Amino acid sequence: MSTYPVLMHTALDATDVRALAEFYRELLGLRYRPGDEPPADSSTDNEDWLVLTDGEGKRVLAFQEVPTLARPTWPSPDVPQQMHLDFRVPTINELERHRRRAEQLGANVLLDRTGESGEPLYVLADPAGHPFCILVGSH
Repeated sequence: MSTYPVLMHTALDATDVRALAEFYRELLGLRYRPGDEPPADSSTDNEDWLVLTDGEGKRVLAFQEVPTLARPTWPSPDVPQQMHLDFRVPTINELERHRRRAEQLGANVLLDRTGESGEPLYVLADPAGHPFCILVGSH
């Protein structure tokens, strides 16, 4: 029997891991891994690695602190996006709702492709500049 590596989570670099973890926690309805919750005294929050899990405790995203981070300039190729995340929603109404939520949480729209009938989507940048897509799609 062959076994294959299993994806544990996707890790994102950030200069402020707590802020970026909070953005995705709110956007995706995730939870902190036990022990990674924000401390009661925010002045002691100096973690350099945080993990978010789904409702069943499965790892989804991790955040690793780096001293500096060049913000991707997509769609300009000057600083490539290096990677991006895609999230699907079932309807155009949900797409619009989640775009508004993402913007309220600190994202900004990089590309609006909602006028295309095949796969309406938004490309957004999270607060650290990582591009991600929210699109109407099925599996």
